[in-house]
Amino acid sequence: MSAADEGGRTHRVFAGIGRAAVRRPWWMIVGWLLATVAVAGLVAGFGRPVDDDTRLPGSDGQRGRDLIQQHFPGGDGASGTVVLRSADGRLDGASYRKAVDLTVRGIADLDHVVSVAAPGADRGSLSGDGRTGYLAVQFDVGPRDVGDGLIDAVLAATRPAADAGLEVLPAGVLAPAETSTRSSEAIGLGVALVVLVIAFGGLVAAGLPLVAALITLVCGIGAIGLAGHLTAVPGVATTIATMIGLGVGIDYALFLITRYRGLVERGAEREPAIVATVASSGSAVAFAGGTVIVALAGLAVSGVPILGTLGWTAGLIVLVAVGAAVTLVPASLAVLGPRIDALPVRRRTSARGSGWGRLAGRVTRRPWWYASGAALVLVVLALPATRLTLGQTDPGDWPAGSPARTGYEVLGSTFGPGINGSLTVLAELGAGADVAGLEAAVRAVPGVAATQPARISPDGRLAMIRVTPDSAPRDPRTVATADALRAVHGAGLTVHVTGQVAVRAELADRIAQRMPAVIGLVVLLAAVLVFLAFRAPVVAVKAAVMNLFSVAAAYGVLTAVFQWGWGATLLGLDGPVPIESYVPMLLFALLFGLSMDYEVFLLTAVRESWLATGDNARSVRDGLSGTGVVITSAALIMVCVFAGFVLSPSPVVKMMGVGLAVAVAIDATVIRGLLVPATMVLLGRANWWTPGSGRRRPGSTADPQEVTGRQQVSWR
Repeated sequence: MSAADEGGRTHRVFAGIGRAAVRRPWWMIVGWLLATVAVAGLVAGFGRPVDDDTRLPGSDGQRGRDLIQQHFPGGDGASGTVVLRSADGRLDGASYRKAVDLTVRGIADLDHVVSVAAPGADRGSLSGDGRTGYLAVQFDVGPRDVGDGLIDAVLAATRPAADAGLEVLPAGVLAPAETSTRSSEAIGLGVALVVLVIAFGGLVAAGLPLVAALITLVCGIGAIGLAGHLTAVPGVATTIATMIGLGVGIDYALFLITRYRGLVERGAEREPAIVATVASSGSAVAFAGGTVIVALAGLAVSGVPILGTLGWTAGLIVLVAVGAAVTLVPASLAVLGPRIDALPVRRRTSARGSGWGRLAGRVTRRPWWYASGAALVLVVLALPATRLTLGQTDPGDWPAGSPARTGYEVLGSTFGPGINGSLTVLAELGAGADVAGLEAAVRAVPGVAATQPARISPDGRLAMIRVTPDSAPRDPRTVATADALRAVHGAGLTVHVTGQVAVRAELADRIAQRMPAVIGLVVLLAAVLVFLAFRAPVVAVKAAVMNLFSVAAAYGVLTAVFQWGWGATLLGLDGPVPIESYVPMLLFALLFGLSMDYEVFLLTAVRESWLATGDNARSVRDGLSGTGVVITSAALIMVCVFAGFVLSPSPVVKMMGVGLAVAVAIDATVIRGLLVPATMVLLGRANWWTPGSGRRRPGSTADPQEVTGRQQVSWR
């Protein structure tokens, strides 16, 4: 089957969608509204459970967790901490003992609470001066099921302690991090409205992409939240999906409306213009969205469940955004008719007379200068990435005064930093196992601050020892302590080390091992998709390489800002923080997919001019000048949306926001505006060499069927 045949088939499918939108616009609009109301209602009724617990099949830490679940009834449940602090007396003294006992009994009576241990010096949960202690609360449900209702019930049961004048601070699972992104979303939408008004010149045209993006968010984020009842979905998944949903939801609608208004301005009737818009730009949006989804699908080979989950949740929101763009937007255009141009606020200008047209002329005249300058900028930005290391954040990295950080810091300063990241040593007991010898060996491991007596499982086949390291969870020394504990040996013993810190350390190692495979797969898939779209291997390879440049630059900025702390205080952080292990790989997949959107946008315009004229420099100039304004507008919206998430208190969300914003900004300016057109001028006719193309020249002798097939992915 030829490319043209495929293009014609795609054209007919999307033209059919466009005709349906024109004939039955209210059916599509009402359908989306009903879906939005239904999803919102289900979320309101059933909630959106999250599970931030890290699982890593095949790892030693996960093996330890599985053993606990098999041999200790209820042993795999979540645990939380309630810190009690007095200003003028001991917690075990006469002044506070009754209030503490009432608090303990109140928590113990709650559903899903297996046990609660009062502060005690013999248990190591009471400070030397007796003024600070903590209650260790064990639940019979996992972290994902310790929702707001159970947390509120536990905190309500601490009322006797609070009434007695004690300071009550939740910690651990009882102090979930604040994940609301409403302020970031509001800022992103506000800035997007301004950019859209400037781009479209009217309020109605500017408002339509925002409506499409909001409906995308409600449906997509709601579906992801409901999926939390069926599988583990981390809280950061909805945040990342919100970022991506806002960006692509607005951008895809922007591309369609730009195409539609351009056709109308050139004299096309409105209804045929809608059909033509969906057939051309609608198919291009589907291709762009498919590219993002394919890139995210590459995360499946990482062998890391959290990355796979973040991949499919982000892919789901992109799929919803594509659906809204090719159905809801054209249906709305059909209903609005000429009112799409209502409420004008400024006069629109021609793209070819803009600054992008002048820049296109300069780049094509001096390609070596611009290619060299752009490459130098990218190298400088990417250099810090050579020092990038993977780590793990903890509540101590959150903003000062937040509940999660306050309880964390009080525990760490009073009982030692390791109290916030305990390790669990598990030993499978065989014939002649010496548990006492195991305890002694564990206590002798460097980095171990304290241990609890070994617990033997009811079936006598497993021993469990809780270990408190002398370093904080994020400290590399804690990882070294976990590795040293795994090296403990004894007759009749098979030792495993588990716990959140241990598993996350293994997660970082696995990601580092699998990163080359993921990068290779995503690059290959992206290159294949571009080749299928343009049948030009040079263009396909060059597109993949250019995307690598933008990712490398984003990694460099990420390293300098977060790992080295350059400007970290401007982002609301106290200083350097570890780069969460899964962030670089997730950023890679997202950025590769999003960058390909702009690449296809630019290449399609250049290709159309090349097929019409056969003049390589002119086609590059025409493509850049004709698409620069739209690319800039779309990228500016994405940059502002992503940058707005820097306001989130979560360091991980800040990393994602900075990484995505920087990469898109670089991609739309330095790479698409300078490096890509300059290298295309330098490559000349080699850009569009196609295997088996023979000596046929483009231009007036071009195959009309090929031109038609190529134009099916037109963005303009």
